[in-house]
Amino acid sequence: MTTSRFLPDAMRAPAKNSRRSCIKMIFCLASGLTLVAGCSVIDKPARAAMYDFGPGVLARQALATPAAPVPALPPLAVADIATSGGALENQAVLYRLGYLDNQQLRAYSQARWTMPPAQLVRQRLRERLGQQRAVLNAREGVALNRSQNANMPLLRLELEEFSQVFSAPDASVGLLRLHATLVEITPAGERLLAQRSLAVQRPATSADAAGGVRALTAATDAAIDELDGWLRQMPSR
Repeated sequence: MTTSRFLPDAMRAPAKNSRRSCIKMIFCLASGLTLVAGCSVIDKPARAAMYDFGPGVLARQALATPAAPVPALPPLAVADIATSGGALENQAVLYRLGYLDNQQLRAYSQARWTMPPAQLVRQRLRERLGQQRAVLNAREGVALNRSQNANMPLLRLELEEFSQVFSAPDASVGLLRLHATLVEITPAGERLLAQRSLAVQRPATSADAAGGVRALTAATDAAIDELDGWLRQMPSR
């Protein structure tokens, strides 16, 4: 029986060299494919989705039939909205898993607000209240009061909670908590007029960041409606 073991070295060498070449080629090919796959993952990172409250009331009204004019309310100054902690000072979309740990705030990795929540809420507030009255910032209100010897009220707000809260893996709400303080700016300083705390929640239509954003938008609009009704009850000064 003839086997390669009995062949001269000169005849066995080509077979060994051929096997080595094939193994080397397969190794290089596998390494190249791995490198290409790795580069494709690195070169195409997923971008976070950006969210805001939508085009707003004024944009929607521009497409609708103009409403009858409403009597103007007294002007109001609105200060920048303060926040109760660092978690609300960035653009993260936050949520809580209430069924696991209600005290832990978490952030969606692939969802961001276009600006910090306090700025979004203030922007929405000025837009909504501005349909019924002149809305100024705090510095403008102080300057106008001094120049006209007036006592325009100043609204201060603190945003205490702005997150999607899950009561179960498939059930959640958008929760907003605000503390409102209404003061009167006088030559002697600020005088307290009234205070109020609000906690408003609206159900999320889906258990993800998009559902949380829609729920928080609805909760913000509802909170502004409550603030508007509260401000209308304040006596004119």
